This record gives sequence, C-alpha cells and structure tokens, in this order.
Amino acid sequence: MEEVLQQLANLQYIDSRIDELKQLRGDLPEEILDIETDINRYEAQIKRLEEEKQNLQVERDNLELEIKDAQNKMDKYEEQQMSVRNNREYDALTKEIESQKQVIENAESRKEEIEKRLNEVDPEIEEAQERLDETRELYEEKKENLDKVVKETEEEEEMLLNKREEVEENINPRYLKSYKRLRNGLANGLAVVPMEKGAALGMALPPQTQVEVRHKNKIIIDENSGRIVVHPSFFETAKEQLSL
Repeated sequence: MEEVLQQLANLQYIDSRIDELKQLRGDLPEEILDIETDINRYEAQIKRLEEEKQNLQVERDNLELEIKDAQNKMDKYEEQQMSVRNNREYDALTKEIESQKQVIENAESRKEEIEKRLNEVDPEIEEAQERLDETRELYEEKKENLDKVVKETEEEEEMLLNKREEVEENINPRYLKSYKRLRNGLANGLAVVPMEKGAALGMALPPQTQVEVRHKNKIIIDENSGRIVVHPSFFETAKEQLSL
C-alpha cells in the first residue's frame, strides 16, 4: 500500500507543478483567443463595408445610365409631340414623358441617398481599420509574451508529462480513476494532500485519522474535504524521485 500512496503523491506532485506552469501563462491564452475574435470581427466589418461601398458605386453608375436613358426617351417623346396628328397621340406621349420624369426623379433621389451613405462609409472603414491595426498590435504583444513564457516552461512541462505517463502506468486503474475524479472536482486540483501538524490543508484531523496516516498502510480520506491524506514523507520522496 505504501507504493500506491507514493505513486499517488508522485502524481499529485507532478500535476501541481504542471498547474503552476500553466498559472505562469495566466490568462494570456484566453486573452489571445478573445483578441483573435476581435480581429476576425473587424476584418469582417471592413470587408462588409468595402462590399457595400462597391455595390453602392455600381448602383450609382447604373442610375446615371438610367437617368441618361430616361432623358433621351423624354427628348424623343417631346420631339414626337411636335408632329402628332391628334390629341390621343399627344396625351399618350405626354404620359410617357411624365413616366420618364418620374424615373429620373426616383433615380436622382436614390443617388442622393447613395452619395450620403458613401460619405459615411469611408470614415467607418477608416475607423474599423484603425481598430484592427491596434488590435493586431495588441495580439502580437500578447502572443510574444505567451511564446516567451511557453518557451521558458515547455522543456520542464514536457519532462513532467513524460514522468506523469510513467507514474500513471504504475498505478492501479481503480486508484487512478478515483484520483482523477477527485482532482477534476476540486477547484485547486489537490486530490492528495500531506498531513502537516495533524491537519490537512489547515483542517485538523481526528487523532485516530492522524494515527492511520502515520501508519502508511491504507488510503485515508479526509471527512471534511474528501481528499486523500498522506504522510508528508511521501511528498518529500516525490520531490527527490522526480528531481524537481
């Protein structure tokens, strides 16, 4: 049983150190993901605005052609009015002229709306581009900081992960499953803790429990926290064995 307790202490010791390395990275990974989301959002906004600008310019050009075509038709109808033979033909041409005038009026009105919107789009694109540039600079800064921390810790973390695999292979699956269940359910990830001055994580242990922990011959579960409590010598040995 001492070997089981030692392997559990080794596993906890390794996991605690991996947790410490991850804490060194802080919130940088999450911050970088948020910044990447902002970058994608600004890029999509700029693309949308540029497409809107292009579509408005195309529509404006088409309206100008439509106005020119309507004007040509008006000129033709007005010229034809000069040679009509009766009122019916004259009225029909007048109706066509009015129709083309309405076309021109509608097109001119829409052109004004387009010009107004085009005057708004460029500043919006410029503002979004500025935000994008600032966000990209922030991304590079955060990424550089994260890369630096990762570079400083990746060698140790890789070594720890390899040792962790070795330790897991030597633990009975039943005990390993219990350890993982405990660790995953705890905010600080401490599934195995040493008994120090008759207490576990500052919580006093009953005298009988203290005695059982010192015997090192069974797995002791703290009634208060549900954690596995072991003799501190197991963690001292873990430190020596793992050379950390």
